[in-house]
Amino acid sequence: MRTILNVIWLILSGFWLFLGYMLAGIILCILIVTIPWGIASFRIAGYALWPFGRQIVEKPKSGIGAFLGNVIWVVLAGWWLAIAHIVSGIALCITIIGIPMGIADFKMVPISLMPLGKEIVSTRRGPFDSKR
Repeated sequence: MRTILNVIWLILSGFWLFLGYMLAGIILCILIVTIPWGIASFRIAGYALWPFGRQIVEKPKSGIGAFLGNVIWVVLAGWWLAIAHIVSGIALCITIIGIPMGIADFKMVPISLMPLGKEIVSTRRGPFDSKR
């Protein structure tokens, strides 16, 4: 099911969101001082391209540095990426088939606004994972 949702997501909005994050990352890397934010943008681009089967979790050791970095991120690129997720999510929710993807799009708004101090992890359980 994840693969089907990811393919539909890729066709309807994932590719365009991926391009937005890549553009933001390239611009931020060109400015040299903002390279850490460019790297964060590239990391989120992969998640925006193929989100189902992965989730966002807080890094336990992130602190004031991540908060200050997120404030700078919102000013540089976060606000327009968040708007792209909101517009895309509304467009996806127009049809019944697009509602799960629209909800996933809305779930990406927080990471588009505050990517530092977060980590993207797989939700798949491997054969050697401990059972909870």
